[in-house]
This record gives sequence, C-alpha cells and structure tokens, in this order.
Amino acid sequence: MMVERYTRNLGLPGWTPETQRRLAAARVLVVGAGGLGSAVLPYLVAAGVGRTGIVEDDTVEITNLQRQVLYNTPDVGTPKAEAAARHLAALNPEVTVTPHHTRLAPENAAAILAAYDLVVDCTDNLATRQLINRTCLELSKPWIHAAVSEYYGHITTLRPAGPCWHCLFGPETAAEPPPSGILGPVAGLIGCLQAVEALKYLTGTGRLLVGKLLVWDALRPGWEEFSYRKNPDCAVCGNRNIPVPPAAD
Repeated sequence: MMVERYTRNLGLPGWTPETQRRLAAARVLVVGAGGLGSAVLPYLVAAGVGRTGIVEDDTVEITNLQRQVLYNTPDVGTPKAEAAARHLAALNPEVTVTPHHTRLAPENAAAILAAYDLVVDCTDNLATRQLINRTCLELSKPWIHAAVSEYYGHITTLRPAGPCWHCLFGPETAAEPPPSGILGPVAGLIGCLQAVEALKYLTGTGRLLVGKLLVWDALRPGWEEFSYRKNPDCAVCGNRNIPVPPAAD
C-alpha cells in the first residue's frame, strides 16, 4: 500500500494506518453504474477499498453523459461495466475492480453478492431493489440504498437485523413510468453520500443512516430526515432475528 496516496485519509481524526488496512481488505459491490454509481465508484476506489465489484449490463449512451460523469464521449456504445473498470483502474491501480457485465437477477444474485462485504444500490428500478433487499437478508449482508428523480434524492443504510427496505417502502409498485428527467448534480450529490456511508461502515466511523431516510430537495433547497422502524409484520423480514454482521476487517 502506497501510504502517500492516502495521506488525506490518514490526516483525519481517528483514521489510522489500521483503518486504511481495513479498507484495503474490504469488498464492496456496486449494483448499477449510472448516475449514482458514477459518483460512488470513483470515491470508493480513490479511498482505497481493496476490491470493488460493478454489476451493470447496459452500454454507454450519449444521453447518459449529462450525469454519468464516470464516462467520456468515446465510451458511447461500450459496456458500462468495462468502461467503468478501465477508468477506475487508471484512477487507482493499487486496488481491484471487478466488472460483472450482467443484470442482477434471481438466478445470479446470491452467487454475486456472497463474495462481498457490503452492497451499494445504485439501480434505477424497483424489481432490482426488491431483489437486493431479499438477497441481502438471506445472506446477512448490509446495503446502502439510494434513489434520485428530477430534483430529489434519498438515501438510507440497511442492516440484516432490520428494519429492511420493505419495512420502509412496503409493497411499492411501479404504477406509472417514472419521470424521465434528472438534474445531473443531484445524482452526484446522493451518490457521494452513498460513498460516505460505505466508508463509514467499512471503517466503523460515525453514525450510519440505519432507520433513517435522508431526503434532499434541490429546489427548496433543503434536507429532511425521517425515522422508521422494523415492521414485525413485514412480508419480507417479518420476525426474523438476524445477527448484525461486523464491519469488514
């Protein structure tokens, strides 16, 4: 590990060489390499997370570049997982970036997630979020959920002991197509917060957004924080008594 690269980390209160070594041993899976992932991935890799996986089956389109700043114009038409891995390897060659050029699906979710300590949800569809929630509960994996739309975004951190995503959102259904617009920096802002939560979890630093939903409104502008609890009648986690796993060693 090149200590000089992480000098600004090591200058933080309470951040020791052992803290940095914990990051180097950590394994984080980012599901989705779009607007949120474009912010999350560079900061995890730059901070020194030892292994970062990317699950993404899409290719770069010209309309992505308004907010998905991990990519450049020559990347248009290239699989996002491959383009992201290439750019991230140039950012920090000391760490491992593993692209999974596939869509997360019921038949592969458990096998992919099992290899990681923490999952970061940067997806843009309801079915994948529900799948992540169920799989993380089954595997006792923590995960960080966020979503953005138009001028708004939210973020929360979920641990296997609950409350789970379904406790918060219930049987959410896609009744109509989501808005097509998104202000690019909103995705970047919420994605950066996901990276912060991930680094806090992996290093045992600060208070996590467990049981808290942080919501950003760029038009007002302002933050609101809502508390939520485990639902004993939740159709997904119910009365399951799942131990909270320790942060990555």
